[in-house]
Amino acid sequence: QVQLVQSGGGLVQAGGSLRLSCAASGRTFSSYAMGWFRQAPGKEREFVATFGLIGSTLYYADSVKGRFTISRDNAKNTVYLQMNSLKPEDTAVYYCAGRRGLGYRNQYDYDSWGQGTQVTVSS
Repeated sequence: QVQLVQSGGGLVQAGGSLRLSCAASGRTFSSYAMGWFRQAPGKEREFVATFGLIGSTLYYADSVKGRFTISRDNAKNTVYLQMNSLKPEDTAVYYCAGRRGLGYRNQYDYDSWGQGTQVTVSS
């Protein structure tokens, strides 16, 4: 496993932007593909975005496609989630996660998790 520490998040008005960061540490980090999930109150944790296991392929949930962007800084072992045009329905606790398998949409595909950070979008 890798250790993941998140930062960012907070309260923003609808239409605004936020950036989440996830710093990774651990000797096996290079073998992990990183992604983001979110969990709203009373709902299951859902996939948001991730890198493919091989190469630079990106995958996004339909609900965030065109508004959110996942990126990474390999020199800093950090993954980002830039969130633009935020909507109230984006309100959730956001988690970064790491996996080593091909599957990516299910939370059980991931074995390393950040601590979570709250994102609240007001209308």
